[in-house]
Amino acid sequence: MRAVTVAPGIPDSLTLTDEWPEPAAEEGAILVEALAVGICGTDHEIISGAYGEAPPGQHRLVLGHESLGRVLEDPTGAFHAGDLVAGIVRHPDPVPCANCAVGEWDMCRNGRYTEHGIKALPGFARDRWRVQPKFAVGLDPALAPVGMLLEPTSVVAKAWDHIERIGARAEWQPQSVLVTGAGPIGLLAALLATQRGLSVHVLDRNTTGPKPDLVRSLGATYHTSTVGELDFQPDVVVECTGAPSVVLDTMCKVGPTGVVCLTGVSSGGRTIDFDAGALNRSLVLENTVVFGSVNANRRHWGLAAEALARADLSWLESLITRRVPVTEYADAYAATGDDIKVVLDFQR
Repeated sequence: MRAVTVAPGIPDSLTLTDEWPEPAAEEGAILVEALAVGICGTDHEIISGAYGEAPPGQHRLVLGHESLGRVLEDPTGAFHAGDLVAGIVRHPDPVPCANCAVGEWDMCRNGRYTEHGIKALPGFARDRWRVQPKFAVGLDPALAPVGMLLEPTSVVAKAWDHIERIGARAEWQPQSVLVTGAGPIGLLAALLATQRGLSVHVLDRNTTGPKPDLVRSLGATYHTSTVGELDFQPDVVVECTGAPSVVLDTMCKVGPTGVVCLTGVSSGGRTIDFDAGALNRSLVLENTVVFGSVNANRRHWGLAAEALARADLSWLESLITRRVPVTEYADAYAATGDDIKVVLDFQR
């Protein structure tokens, strides 16, 4: 069968093969036909050789962690043939640590977790894949055009879950949210914020293209200024750029008792002249919380599926700026700078 693979650690080793073996039975009882996979920055970093780990005993890693497929067979009875499903990316470590032992593998403490298409598990960019029932998430059939958005939505579902848990430490009635960065994670974070009835502001550098209209169609406000130039103090910030200056600016801008959730990852290697003492004073005296959030556990995947089912389908479809046949895989993985979400289509 066809599969998109890389040799981890070797830059530009991306290739499409039509001789990849069928998924092994040990991968899971449920056999799934791939419909599509979404492509994100993680894929680009793996292709560049920055990281990635092939399964034990193998030299190549199948890419793809933003999955969408249709069940072909499930002898366990958890699903039926034709059901729409996505595969959960992260699996718990084998020890397991205290968190993995209770299903919170997104909070793994020893780093021995595995991840489809990233770390020691084959990804979903292949014609067929298998999954265990506990790592399969069913989707509303109406989400067939956009179901590959479930994985990034699970990331922001977790972020919002933790924001609200932190906020509940005291009487807390947030009104406004600032989302920095209008990529897929930022736009989905804004979607979930609007579903909570909050006043939503999204900040991004782009003045043209689809992003401003996508934000406004949510009923949110789009900004192209710097964080410091905003004329309000948000109660919540969801930071999705990873840009060091933006990260620091959001910590300074959030209002008293505010919560800043960092979902973007900085590349490092950049030094900024910054008054850390003033920031410390502000965080302490105003009871501000800054925390990082990545990945998601099964409960968050379920919350994400519910959020997508409530969303406007045409708005979700607008996030997908290119749908590329798997035969043109090289074009799909070529970053243009103009895309929001690129999807590799296994049915074209």
